[in-house]
Amino acid sequence: MQQPQIELANEIERNLFERHGPMIADDALLQALGYCSVDAFRQAFTRGTLPIPVFAIKHRRGKYALVKDVAQWIAEQRFLATTTNAVKPDAGCQ
Repeated sequence: MQQPQIELANEIERNLFERHGPMIADDALLQALGYCSVDAFRQAFTRGTLPIPVFAIKHRRGKYALVKDVAQWIAEQRFLATTTNAVKPDAGCQ
């Protein structure tokens, strides 16, 4: 990771940590990863195509991820978007 990307990841991590603590779950996780619905998230989880490690916790509902992993992934996506010329069409949330 380059320094600007690291700084952005750290800033995002601080903001997410203030809101969610060290882990993020449920709707906040779906929204942070850009999934339109619980079904889309569930399908990606089942297929093993989620962009970060997501895990279950014994005796708790839902799926969880570390705020640090989410922040790094978001910063990486931002960096990729600003360093490549190609914009890929996206179906978007409907």
